[in-house]
Amino acid sequence: MNLRRAFICLAVCLTLFSHVATARVVKVMTLDGPIGAITLKHFERALHVAETEGAEALVVQLNTPGGVMETTLRITTAIMNAKVPVIVHVYPSGGRAASAGVYITYAAHVAAMASSTNIGSATPVSMGGEKMDSALVKKIVNDAVANLQGAAERRGRNRYWAERAVRDGVSITASEAVDSNIVDFMAENLGELLEKADGRVVKMVDGDDTLHTKDATTERVDKTFSEAILDVITSPNIVFILFSLGTLGLAIELYNPGAILPGIVGGICIIVALLGMQALPLNYAGLALIILAIILFLLEIKVTSYGMLTIGGIIALILGGLMLIDSPEPTLQVSKSIIITVSLCVAAFLVFAVGFVVKSRRKQVETGFEGLVGQIGKVKETIDGDGMVFVAGALWHAMAEEKIQVGEKVRVLSGEHTTLKVAKLNSHKEG
Repeated sequence: MNLRRAFICLAVCLTLFSHVATARVVKVMTLDGPIGAITLKHFERALHVAETEGAEALVVQLNTPGGVMETTLRITTAIMNAKVPVIVHVYPSGGRAASAGVYITYAAHVAAMASSTNIGSATPVSMGGEKMDSALVKKIVNDAVANLQGAAERRGRNRYWAERAVRDGVSITASEAVDSNIVDFMAENLGELLEKADGRVVKMVDGDDTLHTKDATTERVDKTFSEAILDVITSPNIVFILFSLGTLGLAIELYNPGAILPGIVGGICIIVALLGMQALPLNYAGLALIILAIILFLLEIKVTSYGMLTIGGIIALILGGLMLIDSPEPTLQVSKSIIITVSLCVAAFLVFAVGFVVKSRRKQVETGFEGLVGQIGKVKETIDGDGMVFVAGALWHAMAEEKIQVGEKVRVLSGEHTTLKVAKLNSHKEG
């Protein structure tokens, strides 16, 4: 009997072990927003995790208005050469796979869309944001068409619509995309996605692979803390705001030397802004204009220009903000409302600061002997040629043209070195 129980326990343990050993895991990541350098970093890390941990697949929940073409092509190349299947799901409802999203969706081993989503508008507006002549436009568009059609042939998708998406910028809904063989099916959520993807045969670099995703466990690969921070500071709006705040900090430090904190905060803001700029397609003319604006603002603190330097700085700051990002993609541009708001705030501060400086320069000097002239004091030691007086809370050596007794009041006429020249109050010699 004991032997029988032992065999039963062994069988149960082997069954449980077999179940654990064969448990399948699907990694899931979210790609939401413009495609940029941080998006690439997050995707490459998620793909590496999926490959090294032997995941059944990597699901990319995609919702993007587009992004940098060079970065997009690096993502599609990584998908094409991935060691695990990549499933792209245009999600959630109301989302889209526009521009760069089309290339990523076409490169995926399995592509799906939630209802009320759309895909399309894959025309490359420019490469670097410069104005292009017709020959260059034709070359870039043809290259984009060939790239997308290559992915279509590899995945068995509609290559003719791919050409229209690039040349004509067309977009279609999720149901139309399924009917046109652009994506494989529709799925409203992750569970439905994995159920419908189960059993599909996908073409990998080293041969065909069958997906087993129906009962797989899902594990998210979210952005790391550093990636989340970098994602925030690489926003064009944040970069512009940080650079402007840095300008204000330095201006305050120069206006009030020794304040320390504004200078430290300003320096940090500018350094962080420069870090964020590394991940953006910069227009260096725009950056130069912003730097010029900083110089003009700082000069205004030290040079009386009656507002001309401030006006020039504001104009340079606005133009620099408009030109800062070297891309026509609206999602990568600095918001015009942000540019106007920040520029007005900087201008308001400088007007206040410069006005205060001018007022201070015009104000009567109130320190040293000049500040004592005209003040009333009291004789503490009889002045007979010279003596001592108490003026402005301190004892001073004093001289007068007449004898003045202790306790009498005097008015300060002038001063030299450490001696005040005084006269008896109401004396005919005063003044």
